[in-house]
Order: sequence, then C-alpha cells, then structure tokens
Amino acid sequence: MGARPSRRRPAYPPVTLDALPPELLVRVLSHVPPRALVTCCRPVCRAWRDVVDGPTVWLLQLARDRSAEGRALYALAQRCPPSSEDEEDLPLCALARFCLRAPLGRNLIFNSCGEQGFRGWEVEHGGNGWAVENITLVPGAPSQTCFVTSFEWCFKRQLVDLVMEGVWQELLDSAQIEICVADWWGARENCGCVYRLRVRLLDVYENEVVKFSASPNPVLQWTERSCRQACSHHRAFAQLLTDWNSLPP
Repeated sequence: MGARPSRRRPAYPPVTLDALPPELLVRVLSHVPPRALVTCCRPVCRAWRDVVDGPTVWLLQLARDRSAEGRALYALAQRCPPSSEDEEDLPLCALARFCLRAPLGRNLIFNSCGEQGFRGWEVEHGGNGWAVENITLVPGAPSQTCFVTSFEWCFKRQLVDLVMEGVWQELLDSAQIEICVADWWGARENCGCVYRLRVRLLDVYENEVVKFSASPNPVLQWTERSCRQACSHHRAFAQLLTDWNSLPP
C-alpha cells in the first residue's frame, strides 16, 4: 500500500509589516488606537513615523466611525483639510491631535471642579478668597468638589487654545462645530452666592470675535449646600477665554 498523501498545508514564509506596501501599512496601522499609534508605533522606525505623522492614517480612523456624527465630521474634514503651513511648529499633524484629544462633545475646561486645586486657573481673590470645598454627592460631576467664595467678588480665568486641543484652523473658520465649556460652582451653606460666567471667542491675535455670558439664579443663604453646573456651547474660532465671577450676596 502506498503512503497516504499529506494533508498539511504548505508552509509560507512569514510576512513582516516592513514588507507591506505603504498603502497596506497605512490601513493596518489605522486600526491601532490613537494613543498607542503615537506612543508605541511612531518610535518603531522612520517608515512608521512618516505614516503616523501624515494625515492619511488619521482620516481612515475618522472614516471608521459610521455614526451620523462621525460621517458628518469625516465629510467636514475632507472639505476643510488642515493647512500644512501651520504644522511646522507642532509635534503632530492636526488630524492626529484631533483624534488624540477628541475635543468635540467634551468639556474643554481643565480642572473644572477644583479637584486639582487651582491648577490651570488664573485667580483673583476678594474677601476671604476662593476656596475648594467638598460638597454633597452630585451625580454626573467629575469630582465631588467645587469652587466657592465669600464676602466679595472673586474672579478666575482660563484660556483654552482650541488649536492645541485638536481643532485645526480651517475647521474653526468653517463655524460648523460647537465647542463646549462647563464649570461647577456652589456656595457655602451660611453664605449665599451670585455667579456669572463669561465666555469670549478670540481670534489668533486675541481680538474678541464674539462673547457670551450667563447668570444663573443666585444661591440664597441657608439653603442647600450643593454645586451646580454652568455650561456653554459655541461656534468656535481660534481661542476661548473664560471668566468666572462669584460674589456672595
């Protein structure tokens, strides 16, 4: 009797990613999460670094979001592509920063509850000055703390660079995206509070383009001790300057 033919498949030599054509390498790397793409893939070699530094791999990531918002954003990115002239002084391309920072649909204010004290804020104290205090449990708040004041007007300010947050200039100029800022504020139980939020959109020369203000209802003395959220959505330009004023009545 003759030997039975082997059913084993022939062995093929392994194919490394280095052997892939550039267009296939881009598609493979586009499936890597954004942060790993920058921190793990970019340092591997010059070819991978060129892929990560280019716009194609990031456009593919945007195209993979098939939600209505994702499709609209991808179409907007194609209509308003970033200009390469603005990328010389920045470590990553605009689309990379956008995918990493995900600036749309989130609060762009850093340390909005005071969970890191006054880090990131320019403050001006009045009376006994600003303080950060623990509050009663508030569902949805990023931290169970908030900024409180006493006796006189207190001010705090934060400048948000929308370009560094991941929104490129052409996208800002399209005025087809919304920027959100939100702050959590409250009052001491034995001292009421008047609160005012002012948001100013600035161009690249820090000239005011448009402004917005909100004045929620005052917190009366000896009422509940809790924090409240003030939120604002804006059509964006270049920079966002936010001022918060708080004065106990």
